[in-house]
Amino acid sequence: MELNLTPLNLTDQDNKRPIVIAGPCSAETEEQVMNTATQLSKKGIKLFRAGIWKPRTKPGGFEGVGEPGLAWLQQVQKETGMKVCTEVATHAHVEACLKAGVDLLWIGARTVANPFAMQEIADTLKGVDIPVLVKNPVNPDLELWIGGLERINQAGITRLGVIHRGFSTYEKKLYRNLPMWHIPIELRRRCPGLPIFGDPSHIGGKRELVAPLCQQAMDLGFDGLIVESHCNPDAAWSDASQQVTPDVLDFILDKLVIRKITETTESLSALRHQIDEIDNSLIELMAKRMRISREIGEYKRQHDMTVVQTTRYTEILDKRGAQGVLCGMSSDFIKDVFESIHEESVRQQIEIMNQ
Repeated sequence: MELNLTPLNLTDQDNKRPIVIAGPCSAETEEQVMNTATQLSKKGIKLFRAGIWKPRTKPGGFEGVGEPGLAWLQQVQKETGMKVCTEVATHAHVEACLKAGVDLLWIGARTVANPFAMQEIADTLKGVDIPVLVKNPVNPDLELWIGGLERINQAGITRLGVIHRGFSTYEKKLYRNLPMWHIPIELRRRCPGLPIFGDPSHIGGKRELVAPLCQQAMDLGFDGLIVESHCNPDAAWSDASQQVTPDVLDFILDKLVIRKITETTESLSALRHQIDEIDNSLIELMAKRMRISREIGEYKRQHDMTVVQTTRYTEILDKRGAQGVLCGMSSDFIKDVFESIHEESVRQQIEIMNQ
């Protein structure tokens, strides 16, 4: 399905990258909300975010102030002129926000993973003209992400965008949520014209990672950023480690390098032509490798051997990973490439074995 999109029309600076949405993870007190909003407004931020309802992984933690916090957002609108944004997860959340005059809604990662919840929100939004941003689901499922967008779009919401907040992982890594940049890139290919906002706070999970992640989002041509900023981050009631002060955010944004999205120079065309030629060569080499894999499969069939030889597989991963590092590539990247190659080799050998 092709999405029916119209411009977000969030501010008079929408044509200037990045569009920045900033504010605390949670609205905690009226004083904290107004203090943060006032500081951000003085830094030129036009869009203020604050979580009113905060679904937590485990019960017992701070889960948001609820509807009373909407009055604080109305005060932000009145005193600063900023537009206000918050997350919704239920029919009741949407109704309360619309009644309070919230300017933009976003839908969180846990909610996007639930088609029933997405349909409930979509049904509530029918007949409403409000911009909606849809975060990626917690797991790296592009079809689920697009499905959520389609539900909201079919409800008549055309001022639509997405937030890339990374994907949950069991393993401890540098990032709180793995960026897996290829997924939002593929989303942009499938849904051209769809605005993408980077969420460095949730991807990084640490305030020292916010700046480089903001830059990476800009380098990939993202349209905007949604960043958690708190007047006193260390005292925040939720996600303290990933929030930055308005002063720090202003410094980060000031240092961003914003590159042109499109380039049509002859030199770039020539380099892309070289890439195409190399890709063609890679495919030919891969086909040759698979032909040899099938010959190995035939040998294993004749000699009653199992398809997977774990010692050999481990040897390939270790050696190729080391070679990749020497050639300036990450060992994880090489590991992923050769795991995919091995998976296809095994598939083709199983076909030979079962003939």
